[in-house]
Amino acid sequence: MKFRVFRYNPDEDEQPYLQDFEVAAERGMMLRDALLQIKTQDEGFSFRHSCGEGVCGSDGVNVNGENKLACITPLAELKEPVVVRPFPGRPVIRDLVVDMSQFFQQYRAVQPWLIRKDPLPEHEILQSPEERERLDGLYECILCGCCSTSCPSFWWNPDRFHGPQALLTAWRFLADSRDQAADERLDELEGPYKLFRCHTIMSCVEACPKHLNPTRAIGNIKNLMLKKSI
Repeated sequence: MKFRVFRYNPDEDEQPYLQDFEVAAERGMMLRDALLQIKTQDEGFSFRHSCGEGVCGSDGVNVNGENKLACITPLAELKEPVVVRPFPGRPVIRDLVVDMSQFFQQYRAVQPWLIRKDPLPEHEILQSPEERERLDGLYECILCGCCSTSCPSFWWNPDRFHGPQALLTAWRFLADSRDQAADERLDELEGPYKLFRCHTIMSCVEACPKHLNPTRAIGNIKNLMLKKSI
């Protein structure tokens, strides 16, 4: 099977380039398996990977123009030559490894933890089944970055627009009945960039390997902010 892989070592290369490889594809192989074969052919080839089960989110790459997790992308679904590039819009460290610092900075900016003002009870904070159900489709995010790095607004304003993943996380805590900082969270999202750079292109929804919907979460935040302002 033919592969065309992005290569760039800033210590040695003046410009990035694409390098061709041949991989002996077998039935049931995933893209991660092919990348590991490529690494046996060229030990200098670099990419991130870990669990191999679509859980850690570390091996996100751009494959034939779409962001995917290499470990759960079957080779049988890919057209040749398979063009593998790093995530778009992120600085390249080496080959398929990109700098995700800005992505995690925006994630931390939404305070991704429960904030309580009341004294913590001696037992767990209970939720009704309906309250718990509101978190479905939100907590499953694995921070792979496929959504935010597919978003043009995040490419253009990574230092000001929080991006789909961070805003999905913001709604996850705004929707949580146990959290007591809704007003403060909404105040932090005020302004023309942090939230409102989303133009509902929905590329984030198409890219998410967990089939989550950041666009809907962003819309819910906008609605809540509107209710707060009335």
